[in-house]
Amino acid sequence: MTGGVRLGADQVAAIDDGDALNAVAPVDVVANTVRGPTAGRLIGKVKPGGVFASVTGAPDNAKHFPAVRVVAFVSKQDAKTVLHMAQAVSAGRLVIPIDRKLPLKDAAAGHAAVENGVNGKVLLLT
Repeated sequence: MTGGVRLGADQVAAIDDGDALNAVAPVDVVANTVRGPTAGRLIGKVKPGGVFASVTGAPDNAKHFPAVRVVAFVSKQDAKTVLHMAQAVSAGRLVIPIDRKLPLKDAAAGHAAVENGVNGKVLLLT
């Protein structure tokens, strides 16, 4: 991103790779978007005094991490709005531009493409 803020990553791990996730060193913040056991494992990666911010609410085991500040909020979509948007997409009135589709293994290339500027979304596919 030219002229924008860059957020770097010191570590990257696939959340479905138990060994890789276990190897992640404690962090200051987790921005969580998953539920269930994975969220429970991720909160354990937050340093005491750190923040676990989650769009899916607090994980079931949050009480076991009293030194971690949990900022939980749940997004609830209005059914009428979702239906309106789906109809707009179907009718071609709402178009989400896709610049490219890449396999998940090429995530680094997708990230580089976004940094260099693309004309739409970069989708990572499994």
